[in-house]
Amino acid sequence: MRSPVYNSAILQTKLANRAFPVAPCAHAVLCVLFLLLFPLLALSSPTENWSDPEQQLAQKIVAITGPGALALTIDNCSSLSKKESDIIRDGLRSALEALGIRFVAADRAAATVGITLSENQTSYVWVAEIHQAASESAIVMVSTSRPKAVLAARESVPLTLRKTPLWQQPEPILDVAVLEETTIPTHIAVLTAEQVTLYRWHGEKWEPEQPLAVTHARPWPRDLRGRLVLAKDYLLDVYLPGVLCHTNLTGPLTLNCRESDDPWPLAGWPLSPGTSVDVTPSLNGATSMPQFNAFFAPTRNFFTGVVSPRIGKFGTVPKFYSLAFIPRDKYVLWLFAAADGQIHMIDGVSDTTLKQGSDKTVWGSDLASVHTSCGAGWQVLAVSTRDDDNKDSIRAYEFPDRDPVAVSAAVKLPGRVTALWTEAKGDRAIAVVRHGETGEYEALRLSVACSQ
Repeated sequence: MRSPVYNSAILQTKLANRAFPVAPCAHAVLCVLFLLLFPLLALSSPTENWSDPEQQLAQKIVAITGPGALALTIDNCSSLSKKESDIIRDGLRSALEALGIRFVAADRAAATVGITLSENQTSYVWVAEIHQAASESAIVMVSTSRPKAVLAARESVPLTLRKTPLWQQPEPILDVAVLEETTIPTHIAVLTAEQVTLYRWHGEKWEPEQPLAVTHARPWPRDLRGRLVLAKDYLLDVYLPGVLCHTNLTGPLTLNCRESDDPWPLAGWPLSPGTSVDVTPSLNGATSMPQFNAFFAPTRNFFTGVVSPRIGKFGTVPKFYSLAFIPRDKYVLWLFAAADGQIHMIDGVSDTTLKQGSDKTVWGSDLASVHTSCGAGWQVLAVSTRDDDNKDSIRAYEFPDRDPVAVSAAVKLPGRVTALWTEAKGDRAIAVVRHGETGEYEALRLSVACSQ
């Protein structure tokens, strides 16, 4: 019988009986009303041609406003590209003009209309909020199914997920950090329950360089977790349940530890030039992902759900083991492998659960994001567990919409995954596996390679 560890398999990933997710947008009222009214909508127009939903929404708007002067704004809060949203914008304006609408500034308009292009897991949803001076606000909306070509395009770009062994030992490994590298890693730090050990590559093998003791007053929880974080002004920060350690700034290298309830940093690294993303729906022109932190339960093996900064309206999320994220144009889609056995997707406005495929494997509780030059640029690495063997597999996925699309073959691992952390630069991940036959712990480096 398998002994319990923190990344026990998530065996059920059914869609929760709650509202479908809507991307963060400027019109909060529209988002709320959409969540309430979406079950009443069921249009089935082909998404290769936007004419039908454009005509339908225009007719619904003019049925309320009548022909005349109108001030119009259109916000794209979906995963549609700028080119696609511009095409829809022009189509909506043309459809309204054909019905007798003239576009003017708001101070000269008889009515103002704000249209939001949003989406859920299966459909694009366009919502119009109409304001007229002598009337109450009105809401009209249409929906249309997603184009199959979106998923097909992603499936036609297979990637390769590579694993590179770093270190192996009998004692449990909590994390490994690559400190220096040329064509291969040449200097690493290995975190265990009682120390951080530095190793340097000499010739054809790793040689121990220096052990740094971890001091702690309280006993560790049964399923211990820990994280190594590269520091800016010194070598390392070490996060353990209820304990924070850091290397000294000057003098001989030592590790200074103290009791701490500080949150653990789980994201935050430079992005490619020109990439702007924030954890909130509004972009601020930043060229890096702001640091994202979560509080760890010191006597357990999961994060409490209290996060910093907030994700839109969410200051707390479900208790979780690990997370991944996919930056969008105007928001970030966060994935949490939660303690309730579900993968929660949070976009700042809604919390829904991930709908997975019908194969014989399910996602476990280990997720990580990597930022690469391949495919869509961001991939989620997800561990899958089968009940009929003692070995996990890991695979790369992309999220063209709200459903995961596998973009690499599944890579078989030598045993069960006990830890999965994104590296400091964000382009690779470290997986720790307990070997199914020997019982030893092995740290592997995971990277995504573009197809040739």
